[in-house]
Amino acid sequence: MNIALRPALVWAAFVLVVGAAPMVASAQMGPSGPPAVGVAPAALRPVAQKEQITGRVEAAERVEIVARVSGFLEQRLFTEGAEVKAGQLLYRLERGTYEAAVEAAHAAIDQAKAQLENAGITLARSQKLLEGPAGMQSSVDTARANKLTAAGQLRAAEAQLRQAEINLDYTEIRSPIDGRIGRAATKVGNLVGPTSGPLTTIVSQDPMYVVFPVATRRVMTLRSKLIKDGFAAIKVRLRLPDGRLYDRDGEVTFIDINVAQDTDTILLRATIPNPPLGEQKDGKFPRELINGALVTVLLEDAEPVQVVAVPRQAVLSDQRGSYAYVIDAGNVARRRNLQLGPSTPEWASVEQGLSAGEQVVVEGVQRVRADTPVKPDPVSSGDAGAHQTPG
Repeated sequence: MNIALRPALVWAAFVLVVGAAPMVASAQMGPSGPPAVGVAPAALRPVAQKEQITGRVEAAERVEIVARVSGFLEQRLFTEGAEVKAGQLLYRLERGTYEAAVEAAHAAIDQAKAQLENAGITLARSQKLLEGPAGMQSSVDTARANKLTAAGQLRAAEAQLRQAEINLDYTEIRSPIDGRIGRAATKVGNLVGPTSGPLTTIVSQDPMYVVFPVATRRVMTLRSKLIKDGFAAIKVRLRLPDGRLYDRDGEVTFIDINVAQDTDTILLRATIPNPPLGEQKDGKFPRELINGALVTVLLEDAEPVQVVAVPRQAVLSDQRGSYAYVIDAGNVARRRNLQLGPSTPEWASVEQGLSAGEQVVVEGVQRVRADTPVKPDPVSSGDAGAHQTPG
């Protein structure tokens, strides 16, 4: 090839390539248009609000067993950790001192009765003498006063006997409630008394309480349901510490009168059955719920309510709060701020911001910009609810 022709050929090739580039790019990009999105209508749906709250199991009754009289501990008559019945004998203290006090009280009563009888005889004699010249009114008055004194001494002796008998009864310590008894804090042979502290603790077993904090706003909703439908309006279930769902339902039976200032919550208490799982040879009855255990409280409305709902993936959130894109008559996406209510993982209920029938973007939301046209394509409500992309 002629060397002189090379620059001209190179220049021609450059012109061809540069001129063809816009045509190739235009062919690859194609005509531009609004983004395609999937839309679904906001619709009335039954939604039962569910929420999970950390709660704590509490015994309905808890009693600390304390000796009411002083004495050496002679016997412990229960198995630690076993269940006991009301009235069951738990401890026995030494009784000799208190039995002697009872006998002394009986003797004091006999003495007081004798003095009262003698005072009565003296009063009768003085009254008889008063009928003759040897009688004196002062003697009668003194005899009457002595009789009243003797009667008072008798009543005091009878009261001392009752006190002695009560103290003797206190040497046998019995369970005041049905429940499960804890470990023994004091060994046999030790001196115990009212100031020596609890000997053991008993907690009732069935039913049990579960206490848990609930936001004040939510409590207002619960309270209106309870007023209308009673305690059955709210269903309480428990998830145990090992992750299992407890097979007994409870119900809310108490709402505290105070609001926790630091968390703006109100303490609720639910009552839930806690039957024994079976009987063991050592007399212990295993039960699922244990006093003081942490559990997850599943709080659910017993009856769902009809609310305006959209698929959960249609709801987005930013610093301004929750929102969704609504398609207007001109197929333009408009941002709509929402106030959400009771929701499920699939559906979000809307208390304010949407009306039933309005079209919201549920697919392709990442391609949408506020106040820009889109190409909407309806999707079925089942497909929309099957997605779980939280906002």
